Amino acid sequence: MNSISPKGPQYDVATAYQIIDATLLCHIGQQMNDQVFVTPTCHWREGDYLYWHAHSKARNTHGAVKEAQKVCINICELDGLVLARSAFHHSVNYRSVTLFGVPESIEDYAEKVRHFELFVNKVSPNRWSKLRPVTEQEVLATGLVRIKIDEASVKLRAEGVIDDAEDMDWPVWAGVVPLIKHWQAPAQDAAQTIDYPNPEMPNAK
Repeated sequence: MNSISPKGPQYDVATAYQIIDATLLCHIGQQMNDQVFVTPTCHWREGDYLYWHAHSKARNTHGAVKEAQKVCINICELDGLVLARSAFHHSVNYRSVTLFGVPESIEDYAEKVRHFELFVNKVSPNRWSKLRPVTEQEVLATGLVRIKIDEASVKLRAEGVIDDAEDMDWPVWAGVVPLIKHWQAPAQDAAQTIDYPNPEMPNAK
């Protein structure tokens, strides 16, 4: 990467990729007509590019490419609460990547379909091949854009309480409360009369 945030430790590209791949949701910040917008959307990665999709006329796909301005994308996962002996030293453990880049549109039909497959299989592994094939109208109605992952700020905290020495005997619980996420049991569509196998789910991290 060309730039890593100077405020924290230096992390390599693999750390950024791990955070991107382990998460499903990002927030895209962009400016249009002197107004700042932040749009949540799902993302995926191939190589050194981050991809997302939306309606072909949506602000964060068509609008982002039309404006040809740099966007800011944040991906963040909360991993735990850090409860200290003083309010001042409370914190959280987390993993975060902030990316910057000018979006480019993917227009090739076959390439769009290939990436939609990558996205669906990230959401639910091996699901694409089981689905009703996409139609030409659906592909044309969906915009696909990407930015190159070459300008980023990676920040994370994964440690315990850091209290002042004079507070160590203060009579209150101190430590870390980890946040562990997991998928609940799937709830099948009530309109289905056949019990199909449950979908495969990605690791919840």
